[in-house]
Amino acid sequence: MRFQLKRYLPTSLFGRSLLIIVLPVAIMQVAVTWSFFEEHWQTVTARLSESVAGDVAMVTALVERSRPEGVDPVANLAFETVGLSVDLREGDTLPDSRRTAFFRALDRSLRRALTARLDNDFWFDTTRYPEYVDIRVQVDAGVLRFIVSRERAFATTGHIFILWIVGASTLLSAVSIIFIRNQAKPIQRLASAAEAFGRGQDTAGFRPAGAREVRQAATAFIDMRERLIRYVEQRTALLAGVSHDLRTPLTRLRLQLAMMPAGPERDAAIQDIAEMEMALDEYLAFARGQSGEESAHEDLSGLCRSLAEKAARAGHEITLDVPDVLTREVRPGTLNRAVSNLVNNAIAHGDDVRLSLVHTGGRIEFRVEDDGPGIPEELHEEAFRPFSRLDPARNSNSTGVGLGLAIARDTARAHGGDVFLDRSELGGLKAVLWIPA
Repeated sequence: MRFQLKRYLPTSLFGRSLLIIVLPVAIMQVAVTWSFFEEHWQTVTARLSESVAGDVAMVTALVERSRPEGVDPVANLAFETVGLSVDLREGDTLPDSRRTAFFRALDRSLRRALTARLDNDFWFDTTRYPEYVDIRVQVDAGVLRFIVSRERAFATTGHIFILWIVGASTLLSAVSIIFIRNQAKPIQRLASAAEAFGRGQDTAGFRPAGAREVRQAATAFIDMRERLIRYVEQRTALLAGVSHDLRTPLTRLRLQLAMMPAGPERDAAIQDIAEMEMALDEYLAFARGQSGEESAHEDLSGLCRSLAEKAARAGHEITLDVPDVLTREVRPGTLNRAVSNLVNNAIAHGDDVRLSLVHTGGRIEFRVEDDGPGIPEELHEEAFRPFSRLDPARNSNSTGVGLGLAIARDTARAHGGDVFLDRSELGGLKAVLWIPA
């Protein structure tokens, strides 16, 4: 399987911007640290170790040339001149074990220097004492023990350099996080405003902020929002006027028919007028969309119960499966109309209708099922097209104009959700309208 770097990259603008700044700095700091230890610290440590090894070798040679009782003068001279504390342990031998230092480079440097300067066996410990190094050399009379200041054997400024590197990197990262977060906030606010506007929520309080390019994008969004609002208002006003102009002659026709003698022809004409009025209502509802209604907290369970009661008054029984209370901020009128369209479709095409309200997976679902003929899976998306009329079996008793599902999908998407169709357990169609929880 080919390694894909994109899978491990941050997905947010904040994360990627931070990575662009922090990653090169981290690489540079690692390179500088490696260069410091490789070129400077190890060189200085090697020279210091060689100096200590030379002093140890010199004192060892002087002791071996002296009689045992002459060690004290040599020890005093070594302490006064080179700062070595020397002690002869007569008859003693070197320890068998050696402690392992966490930073092995210290031991390696000292071992190389002592091996190069001494012919005697030796042993040393760099871990027991924090301020000193314990060096022991085997001589004929016993063991010479040297206590050497750690500063004489190793360069002790390495930890200061590391602390400086870590501190500088931490400070730079903190400043970068603050700066990038301030740059990302206007983009996040713009995205939130665009998402809220897409759901039909009020975004009048949004103001451009941030860098020039972000302000330009925010200004373009505001201009687009205003143009869309004006377009929807003009379209709604136009269609409302057309609807009013058409309703006036339809009302006159209805009054004239009411004056005519009763008969099949009059009843058929009245039915035609009712269908025309229904079509006008659907056209206007589809054209109006989400305009003109404010969001409000609505009990969605109560909404479902009211639809079931309305259907019962019309002589249709609906099986309800809803929680006691489920509240969310929605546009009640448009959502009611969308779910009502789904319920009316189910009533029109089936005898057994079920309406369920489910809160699952971070979203709220309105599930409307019937036992009618259903819709073939390959025609599910076709059913959402405005004015779409499917097979005769599904539409034999329908009086609509094919806008019910289109209105339901527009409403769901305006709330940040969607509508999809599936096969019902009742044998017919299942329409699911979901919105974010």
